[in-house]
Amino acid sequence: MIIKKFQGKTEKEAILAAQTELGSSAVIMNIKTIRSRGMLKLFRKEVVEVTAALEEKKEAPFVEKKETLPNIEQITTNLRTESVQEGMEQRLDNIQSLLEQQIQKEEEEKSEIPIQKEMEEKEWMPFLRMVYKQLLNNEVEEGCANQIISEVERSIKKEATLDSILAAVYQKIILKLGEPKKIEYDGKQKKIYFFIGPTGVGKTTTIAKLASELKMYHHAKLALMTSDTYRLAAVEQLRIYANILELPLQVIYEPEDLDRNLKLLSDYDTILIDTAGRSHKNEEHCNELKELLQSLPKDCDYQPEVFLVVSVTTKYNDLVNICNKFKDLCQYSVIFTKLDETNGIGNILNIAMLEQASISYETSGQNVPDDIAVIDVQKIAKQLLRGV
Repeated sequence: MIIKKFQGKTEKEAILAAQTELGSSAVIMNIKTIRSRGMLKLFRKEVVEVTAALEEKKEAPFVEKKETLPNIEQITTNLRTESVQEGMEQRLDNIQSLLEQQIQKEEEEKSEIPIQKEMEEKEWMPFLRMVYKQLLNNEVEEGCANQIISEVERSIKKEATLDSILAAVYQKIILKLGEPKKIEYDGKQKKIYFFIGPTGVGKTTTIAKLASELKMYHHAKLALMTSDTYRLAAVEQLRIYANILELPLQVIYEPEDLDRNLKLLSDYDTILIDTAGRSHKNEEHCNELKELLQSLPKDCDYQPEVFLVVSVTTKYNDLVNICNKFKDLCQYSVIFTKLDETNGIGNILNIAMLEQASISYETSGQNVPDDIAVIDVQKIAKQLLRGV
């Protein structure tokens, strides 16, 4: 290949010089303006330098065709067009890649839809989709809604009515929620209940409500303990409730205090223990809670149970992380608080299905002992389907 540089006063003049010497087959590789340097640059004019290349044809396997000599403007235009085309091809490649990714994403989304494509011809199909949408609107997690609709769809008969389909979804939700776990008092078995969970969810108030119910309606021989010595006035808050209900209260400063307090309260058959609010992200706090739970003597007369207290208003992803972290510490039943602060109660169903945890009580206010009840699964199912 022959590569040479040519100069001219203008771009056209430099290109013409290259074409004259190398012929019309010459390829213009570069065009630049050269400015004079030094003290004399003010007296010298700028020149245009063109770098041209010509492929040598000593062993050319073909006969070169004779072509009409193009003018200089055409050569310059062709060079610029080639550059534009290269950029256009790159952009087209990028667009093609994005289109392929979008098509793949749409195909994956279609494969996740629980309702079979062949079902689209059935009359009740739009109604089932409306039920599915209503579950999502009530903050039921998409995977849970998919599972419920898919299981109901497989059981629907050809002659099914809309009422029977709605009833099937209603029954499926109740089944997924399961039988709520509550505190059973028989006056025979000694039991100790730990209440754990994040800060600010209302553990102390929940304990006060349950203590009032056990004392007033079941006449339980009840005592209280608290290990929440971190929060200001936390002990005093529980002490106020204990004084009103005429219940003894013991404080746990160290895990070994639990055994000592149990001996002091040996005449009581039911003990409720308030624990300090613990962040699921704080490993040290979680280890302290684990140490407290494990400090219960193995030969203890009390049968232990644990309730995880969470707010139903917590974001789904955070709630899952909380449940998973505390599950590493112990088995528990879930108490949901602050139902009066939201219309989206889908998290109750989400946790029951995804975490395989027993649901328990719900609270909906600060009134003691009124604003607490065992979760009514039929009521929850109706609320999730309200509007269908």
